[in-house]
Amino acid sequence: MATHKDALKRQRQNVKRNARNRYYIKGMRFLNKEFYAALESGNEEEASTLLKRNVKHIQRIAGKGIIHSNQSDRRCSRLHKAFNRTFAKA
Repeated sequence: MATHKDALKRQRQNVKRNARNRYYIKGMRFLNKEFYAALESGNEEEASTLLKRNVKHIQRIAGKGIIHSNQSDRRCSRLHKAFNRTFAKA
């Protein structure tokens, strides 16, 4: 347990930041679930809108430093790949 004044402040800041980061990451996971459910149902219009929302959310949290930019790029790439694989015009 922290005893110094600056260590106590750092601990309070960490608790707040951790809660904020968990909120954004949980939102990202929820959007992922919605997107993959739309893919499974075969609803291209809904999946397209969810893809845009998901990518925007992922890039936003990467900009805030919650996830690394490489992780953001990888996640977005996988979403686009899944969308294109499902709705390929063959």
